[in-house]
Amino acid sequence: MEKEFNFDTISEYNAFNNHETHHPLVSVIDFSKAHERTGSKMNFGLYCIFLKDVKCGDLKYGRHYYDFQAGTLVFISPGQTIDVENKVDYYQPVGHGLVFHPDLIRGTSLGKILSDYNFFSYHTNEALHLSVKERQLVLDLFAKIDTELQQSIDKHSKKLIASNIELLLNYCDRFYDRQFITRDAVNKGMLENFEELLNGYFRSEKPYSIGLPSVAYCAEELHLSANYFGDLIKKETGKSAQEFIQAKIIDVAKDKIFDSNKTVSEIAYELGFKYPQHFIRLFKNRVGRTPNEYRNAN
Repeated sequence: MEKEFNFDTISEYNAFNNHETHHPLVSVIDFSKAHERTGSKMNFGLYCIFLKDVKCGDLKYGRHYYDFQAGTLVFISPGQTIDVENKVDYYQPVGHGLVFHPDLIRGTSLGKILSDYNFFSYHTNEALHLSVKERQLVLDLFAKIDTELQQSIDKHSKKLIASNIELLLNYCDRFYDRQFITRDAVNKGMLENFEELLNGYFRSEKPYSIGLPSVAYCAEELHLSANYFGDLIKKETGKSAQEFIQAKIIDVAKDKIFDSNKTVSEIAYELGFKYPQHFIRLFKNRVGRTPNEYRNAN
């Protein structure tokens, strides 16, 4: 029978990894201290940042398997599940991690902006690949937080710990920007796939059955999380994914408008709009003219 664990408190996760609990809301983990174990399904009610120090090929997220190289950083947010699928062979966990309870950051500056760090809702296959220097910086920040955890808890503890976590996340934000740039060839391939996906969408019956293509739909079709997909498109094009989709809608609409046998309403329904007036409004906002004005001018 599959092993399944729920980690809603720091003490539960510390016990699982053979660690003492120095603070009830945050912990720095050295996975080499954990006992050998077999694979299991883990449900998290905590924020987690895991630094993988070895290659491990059996991590499953959703329906997909991912092969982590040494030096990748994975972000988990409350409500996510990780499944290590090897249920038979024992293995020794290796690596480091930072885990913290949502209550730790309530009322702090980090609590107000945590949702801005989109990588907490990226898929696991969109992990951050660190350089040697970046990896060392992450470990140094883990160590700073751990040093603070060794102190007696006082009125400064929460603020200092939250500030160091915020600093870590800001560095990760920079590292992801670097990754989007250094993986330019991969990203351009994804952009081409996005373009082809939209072309195929408007050639199919999907606008009738589904409606307008959403960012979430496109991301899922391209096997990416919506946030990672949106960030990637923004970095590559300077436009949001939604703006890119709208530009494609206008491009397709312009071709259809030249067919004088079609009314504006028919074109709107063919594109996936429920109401023609929504199409007319979008077209005028983007083109500066209504569809009929554009038709007459051309």
